[in-house]
Amino acid sequence: MNKEIDSEDKNELKLTLANLIHQTYIVENEYKELNKSYQDLRHVIEQIIELLPHAIWVLQSDQNISLQNSAAKKISNLITKIDMSKEDYEIEFENRIYLINLTKSDDKTIISATDITQQRQKDRLASMGQVAAHLAHEIRNPIGSISILSSTLLKRVKLENKSIVLEIKKSLYRVERIIKSTLLFTKGVEIVKMPINLKDLKVEIENAYDNYSFSKDINLTIDFPDQKIYGDLETLNIVMQNFLYNAIDAIEEDDNESGEVSFTFQKEEKQSVIVVKDSGAAIENEEILYTPFKSTKTKGNGLGLALSLEIIKAHNGKISLLKKEKGFKIYIS
Repeated sequence: MNKEIDSEDKNELKLTLANLIHQTYIVENEYKELNKSYQDLRHVIEQIIELLPHAIWVLQSDQNISLQNSAAKKISNLITKIDMSKEDYEIEFENRIYLINLTKSDDKTIISATDITQQRQKDRLASMGQVAAHLAHEIRNPIGSISILSSTLLKRVKLENKSIVLEIKKSLYRVERIIKSTLLFTKGVEIVKMPINLKDLKVEIENAYDNYSFSKDINLTIDFPDQKIYGDLETLNIVMQNFLYNAIDAIEEDDNESGEVSFTFQKEEKQSVIVVKDSGAAIENEEILYTPFKSTKTKGNGLGLALSLEIIKAHNGKISLLKKEKGFKIYIS
């Protein structure tokens, strides 16, 4: 037989239900607050890893990515190349060098990839620079002796053999220039600015042209006004030589039997601009133009443009490629 719930039990049940509902609301609010705190914490963590200069990935136990910054997204394919069994090592990816660091915490793996390409390049350049400087010093004295002997030989040799001695002297001139450039690059560029007449710079370029050996019919034109600029004549002369020889070498590598090299001067705002153009072979890889010891030519040691850029920077200037024609603009402030 069913027993009816009396009024007192009904009131007690109502209170119990009301209390249960109240507790449910409290739990729900606490959950909302906890979830909000978690989301806020995750947002802060995302902001922190976004500010880091290196790529960051956070992997779950199933190797799925749960978190990554924009630096990681830019090199997203790198994650597939990483060896998960190593903690710290270097890896080369898309012509860049990265330092990989792995940290495991519970069921998660945190991976960082730091781009150390520039640092490694500096280390390599420092080592190569030391070797180059040592070789330049060792070669300098015997080359000087050979140069003196060739000058003496030129005065005594028969007329029909003078062309051979002249070619020897031109080759020596090239070696001496490489030695000078190497030593200047390794010890650092220092300039002394003073007024320079462009006509004097023209004479230096013509002299460099006369002392360079080439097999094709190459026409050099220099259109400089009788005007003065402010700079260091000795180092600017090296810059002009480098651009002249690069142009000649490009023409030598071209299929045509002749070519043109031109130097012109113009003013752009407060800067003096020397424009160098040539009709030679196109530049194959613009990205390594100014990288020391890397050359886009079959001839050359890769120091010419790198040193030229350092010299022009010392003049508070810049070097830019022409867009429509083969050539460069050299800005001097």
